[in-house]
Amino acid sequence: MPTAEDALTMGEAAHLSQQLEDVAANVGSVLYGKRDVVQLALACLAAGGHLLIEDLPGVGKTTLAKALARTLGLHCRRVQFTADLLPSDLIGAMVLDRERMTPVFHPGPVFTNILLADELNRASPKAQSALLEAMEEGQVSVDGVTHPLPQPFMVIATQNPYDSAGTYPLPFSQRDRFLLRTSIGYPDRRAEDRLLAAGGARPRPEDLPVVGGAPLLGHLTQAVDNAFVAPEVRAYVLDLVEGTRRHPNLLIGASPRAGLALLRTASAYAVTEGRDYVRPDDVKAVADVVLGHRMAVTASAELGGYSSATLIAELLAGTPVPIGAPGHGRAAAR
Repeated sequence: MPTAEDALTMGEAAHLSQQLEDVAANVGSVLYGKRDVVQLALACLAAGGHLLIEDLPGVGKTTLAKALARTLGLHCRRVQFTADLLPSDLIGAMVLDRERMTPVFHPGPVFTNILLADELNRASPKAQSALLEAMEEGQVSVDGVTHPLPQPFMVIATQNPYDSAGTYPLPFSQRDRFLLRTSIGYPDRRAEDRLLAAGGARPRPEDLPVVGGAPLLGHLTQAVDNAFVAPEVRAYVLDLVEGTRRHPNLLIGASPRAGLALLRTASAYAVTEGRDYVRPDDVKAVADVVLGHRMAVTASAELGGYSSATLIAELLAGTPVPIGAPGHGRAAAR
């Protein structure tokens, strides 16, 4: 874990924060009124994770993926997951080269920087599992040969939580591969009016200028690696994780990997906020999107109207915030 001496200077963090504001503004020129969603997507990318978006069609999921990739100068590909999708349709296959009469690997759409896996739960479990090695290892294996994926590599997967007909729900272990789970939601009235007024004149994600590009992403990732985490903040994360395991309304609590994901995401969120250290408020800000899909609520609690979001809010309210943590005074004063 980095020490205070390894952390970014405040000046470097502030400069990086301004660059991230430019990135968010660029994406916001096509995805109106969703600054918080853009920030979470940036934090997820900086932390080296994958994003699961559960929402209705038509709220901007594809726009988010394409705009984020274009703004950072990354390559983006979209795959529509259907029941007849084969693993080879996703990762590629060996094809006979007729000139040389030898098998040649033809890479599939997974060989990109940002892969938009649209309606992931509509594909068969076999096709879904084809993503597991790519998400976890950053590589795919075909006929015993390993092929590394481009870096960075991020999966933005979508699914409609209100339409379960003809779907294959993601197993618990596969949901755990996603660093964050969130939704975009409807825009507010002002943003939607802006969308209606723009009509066909609204810019396309493909036409956005590149802001920062690969150097910015490299600095962002390094900043997350070097963000200072005080022992008090680590203890706060441990208290929250252990609280999920003891909660009577939770069948499955957060795993050690969930604790690592919470701390990593909090570090990335702090950097996007322009700070070189993590404070308890950062942990609170991302607790639901990191832990919610990694827990299982008991059947009796669900009947009582509880959800993972309400239980996490209950845990946050009942877990003491460490007073000696960096930034605690400023957070409390605010």
